[in-house]
Amino acid sequence: MRSHVSGLGAWALAVMTAALSGCAIYRPKPLPSGPDLLGVAALHTPESRFGLPGLRPAPLDPAKGFTAVNLMELAVAGDPQLAAARARAGVAGAQLFAAGLLPDPQIAAGVSQGPAHVGYSVGLMEDVRALVTMHAARKAAAAHARQVNLQILWQEWQVAERARELFIEARAEQRLRAVLAPKLCLLTLLVARDQNELSRGNVAAGQVAAELADWNAAEKQWRALALKDNLIWHEIDGLLALRPGTRLRLRGGMGVRPLSARQFHAALGALPHRRPDLLALRAGYRSAEQKLRMQILRQFPMIGAGVHHGEAADDAVHTVGFAVTLTLPLFNRNRGAISIARASRKYLYQVYQSGVDGAENQADQLFDAEQIMARQMRAANKHLGQLLRTQRAAHASFERGGLDLAAYTMVVANVASARMQVITLRSSLAQARSALDMLLALPL
Repeated sequence: MRSHVSGLGAWALAVMTAALSGCAIYRPKPLPSGPDLLGVAALHTPESRFGLPGLRPAPLDPAKGFTAVNLMELAVAGDPQLAAARARAGVAGAQLFAAGLLPDPQIAAGVSQGPAHVGYSVGLMEDVRALVTMHAARKAAAAHARQVNLQILWQEWQVAERARELFIEARAEQRLRAVLAPKLCLLTLLVARDQNELSRGNVAAGQVAAELADWNAAEKQWRALALKDNLIWHEIDGLLALRPGTRLRLRGGMGVRPLSARQFHAALGALPHRRPDLLALRAGYRSAEQKLRMQILRQFPMIGAGVHHGEAADDAVHTVGFAVTLTLPLFNRNRGAISIARASRKYLYQVYQSGVDGAENQADQLFDAEQIMARQMRAANKHLGQLLRTQRAAHASFERGGLDLAAYTMVVANVASARMQVITLRSSLAQARSALDMLLALPL
């Protein structure tokens, strides 16, 4: 009797040891104690090639300055929110791995002792329904993992696009300040001179008041540009995971190409099959379909099947049997889960249709806005050309003494305002074209 019981214990111990040998071990991972931000010296060209069409690692030389492409690739590599999103992709991968695992079997063992005999029994059971639904569960998990990866790709696209917009804004802000500074300097000199002349009665008070109004407007513009500069650079530092207050030297143009009407309509037609967020919605819909299929399979009776073996030690009676457990589908029949899965699929269908419709409307609106801004740009350039010719004549007259400081300052101020308008329009047009590239999922 003892030999049989000890044999059963040894067998059970061996099974338990084999099962536990592959178990995971918990290791704590404490949260960081502070920020993990970089300086300019730590920036380097990312080695990985991103999934963004057209964006490839470019040479990086901080001494020469950072181009728009440098800024985009560094943002995609360093943005902390993207790092968190990529970690989320690991969760989807783990779910896909879990969906492909076979359900663990159940083992039952027992020992019985009576007045005339001692015996033991061993049983092994497996959930058959889990095996039936495993294929659908794995396909649903695979579609979900693809959805997450596409969502991350779209987020990378948006981060790259935002970095390019910030580059355009920063370059425009630099040019605006360079144009505004001489205007503000001349106005300051004019106001100081005429305030002194006003005390002597040589200048009318109304003229000085008008000059002060112009100076205040220019000073307000200067302060607004300083505030915008602060916002732009803090956002750039955040995207690149740089220490706050870091300023990069920027170089190069805005690098955004215009689209013809033919190119726009061709890209618009291919939009549902190219834009990552719409492809992610399609993958999510496929996942929902597989989940519905899985829930429909689960409405059928829950089946458990297994074998059991028993033996009486004193009379050497051996028994072997087959056991089936069956859940009768009388009340529940998994109708609640099926209803939820159907409603989820319907919701995702509508979300996808809404996404396609909204994407086309947004792209068309932005393309029309780009055409309007392009016409405004041509008119502003024409007006600036006229003012520049006037300024050249005024400068020559001022040099000869035929034009006083007040009149010359007004001419220079008007030219500066026209230049700033052109710079602002060019920046807005470049940002609109850049945003249109993203909406149409065109190569960066």
